[in-house]
Amino acid sequence: MIVSGMRATGKLHIGNLVTLKEWVEIQEESPNNFFFVADWHALTSHFDSVEIIEESTLDILRHYLAVGLDPEKSVLFVQSAIKEHAELYLLLSMITSVSRLERIPTYKDQINNISDRDLTNLGFLGYPLLQAADILMYKGDIVPVGEDQIYHIEFTRETARKFNLQYREVFPEPQALISKVKKLPGTDGRKMSKSYGNIINIETNEKELKEKILPMMTDPARIRRTDPGDPEKCPVWEYHKAFTKLQDEKEWVIHGCTTASIGCVDCKKLLIRNMKEEMQPIWNNLAKISKDDAKNIALDGNEKARKVAKQTMQEVKDAMHLRW
Repeated sequence: MIVSGMRATGKLHIGNLVTLKEWVEIQEESPNNFFFVADWHALTSHFDSVEIIEESTLDILRHYLAVGLDPEKSVLFVQSAIKEHAELYLLLSMITSVSRLERIPTYKDQINNISDRDLTNLGFLGYPLLQAADILMYKGDIVPVGEDQIYHIEFTRETARKFNLQYREVFPEPQALISKVKKLPGTDGRKMSKSYGNIINIETNEKELKEKILPMMTDPARIRRTDPGDPEKCPVWEYHKAFTKLQDEKEWVIHGCTTASIGCVDCKKLLIRNMKEEMQPIWNNLAKISKDDAKNIALDGNEKARKVAKQTMQEVKDAMHLRW
């Protein structure tokens, strides 16, 4: 069983699309998975922007449906609708030390590098434990993640192991499923981030794609059209890995770049064509899926998720001798 979710902190971008496509593949190979919108996780860093979280929650659900997640095959729900997540988080906090949470690399990295948000709250410190509760609630075997999230899955495994040894065996230790495509860089070559203004939203159009892709930075070695380059040093090539499916087209890019037989604009035009071809059906679906449609799907999914969560919490409370 797969369990995963996305934080409700704004519009989904094409980096998220790479992840969503893998979720759809997983769904078709093995149904009965749980995919949620992590609105409580969003509060840990955006507690002062609750209107964004509310708007994003339904918008993310629209995207889930538009890319192909099927509520008949997967449970699509909203994290905060399942109060058992908070209950499990609380109980797991009793066996988790503050110093352990402070040693988590992503926590230290974000505390040191994010200066425009107040991250000194208890919620932000504890979000890896809430993430562990999300996964363990549904006894997920596999969690699809990017390389930067591997440590979080190891922490979840550690938490499950500690609970099982302290009380009795309730939780499996989940395995990380690493994304096939590395995280896409932003259009300026830096990490893709809303705060950098270097993202491409999924819900866009061909005109906006061109406006974002054509000015993208490329291999710095290609100062002139006749200078050869190295695709592995070019952010545009990372996009080709995600959106260019035909091997002969990839080889055309590699050969053309390394021999300077094509210019960077030629390379980008092929990318734009391939991105449009893949994204057009999603754009069409998004135009037809309303927020009411998304809400109705979530209400149904919430009920399914709640049923499983109640069963898990009964097992947890029995193990901890919480009989009331």
